Amino acid sequence: MPVAPAGSSGSGFLERQFQLSAHKTTVRTEILAGVTTFMTMAYILFVNPSVLGATGMDKGGILMATALASAFAGILMGFYANLPFALAPGMGVNAFFAFTVVAQMKIPWQTALGAVFIDGVIFLIISLLPIRERIFREIPYSIKLATSAAIGLFIAFIGLRSAGIVINFEATAVKMGDLTSPPVLLSVFGLLLTAWLIARRVKGGLLWGILVTTVLGFFVPNGQGGAVSNWPGFGGLVAMPQWEVFGQVAGQLDIAGALHIGLVMIVFTFTFVDMFDTAGTFVGLATKLGWINEQQQTFPRANRGLVVDSLGTMFGALVGTSTTTTYVESASGIAEGGRTGLTAVTTGGLFLAALFMAPLAGVVPAQATAPALIIVGYLMLEPLLKLKLDDATEAIPAFLTLIMMPLTYNIANGLIWGITSYVVLKLCTGRAREVGITTWVLAALFVISVIYHAT
Repeated sequence: MPVAPAGSSGSGFLERQFQLSAHKTTVRTEILAGVTTFMTMAYILFVNPSVLGATGMDKGGILMATALASAFAGILMGFYANLPFALAPGMGVNAFFAFTVVAQMKIPWQTALGAVFIDGVIFLIISLLPIRERIFREIPYSIKLATSAAIGLFIAFIGLRSAGIVINFEATAVKMGDLTSPPVLLSVFGLLLTAWLIARRVKGGLLWGILVTTVLGFFVPNGQGGAVSNWPGFGGLVAMPQWEVFGQVAGQLDIAGALHIGLVMIVFTFTFVDMFDTAGTFVGLATKLGWINEQQQTFPRANRGLVVDSLGTMFGALVGTSTTTTYVESASGIAEGGRTGLTAVTTGGLFLAALFMAPLAGVVPAQATAPALIIVGYLMLEPLLKLKLDDATEAIPAFLTLIMMPLTYNIANGLIWGITSYVVLKLCTGRAREVGITTWVLAALFVISVIYHAT
């Protein structure tokens, strides 16, 4: 990590706790970064209840569980690990929870929550050993570089879909959206505005782009008789948490049921997906921060961050939500200069505040956050400049990581293709000695997992 002489970047408790001067940052920069991260991931407060609500869980309770899990994990990440990484219930794994485990396999959601809790316990054990950090450290450097850029493409793809610029199409999977639609035009304007702010190096450009686009959204029709941005009215800005609905999901997990032998592979799947989603996200964010290079394969406090990720999953299951994990949207705060745990604490604090200001959190529309996600995708492409394209055994696995992550909508899938192809190519070209033991083990686990899911 970068080290600088102590200066005026921070003072008192915040300076001692987060080492602001050593990271060449300031309180203002860190708070701005935390707000930006929150703005780009606040959608989870409303998307997660929609997904998990399909299981029969109370949506109001899920929203509160989502806010509490995100607040707890983010604040803990800041104070214990001093990393600018925000956490929340993960997209993808929540769909697996709702539509595969509960809907298809007919397993009660309480038992599924128990499996998520066990997943967190397993993570905590291997993080303390520290097996998990070794896995993180020994992922090939070319895969680390590609992962950062792949997460960028993944984020950009999410943004393009959220904006309506890219939509589903049966014949070709995706196609261009209706660019004459007012909401889509608002997103395009927000994208161009944010790009201009970034090009002019305006501090807080991503956040300003979100705010300006949100304000304009009050004057843009949404095609359903209302406006894109929905102001709840001054009387509805603050609402007391509905603890009675929270009790319908909190503490309802069935750990004993999840320990049943028939759920072993479900627990393994939760653990498998969470492990490599987190590893991929950590690698991508740390590479973007410049903390990982060809000589430095990990970074200080990575293990602490992994411990927090594990505890976040356990806490999330206790309060009533699927796997809580480190969010790729943390890259938006990093792009704004976030370098310390104060960024994560700020984001966590805003999630806590969202318990009381849920109506206000819903004011910012997808059309305002989507442009920021697209620009963050661009900002995360820089590590590709360090990729050695003249070595096919390094470049092809990196390419597969880069392309499979966004196209399969899954960070873990990108790592599966990247690491497995890396091992195969090194073996077939007589360079097997370049493959570490952990990488061999990971490739074998990937193959076993693929075979299991295919049968």
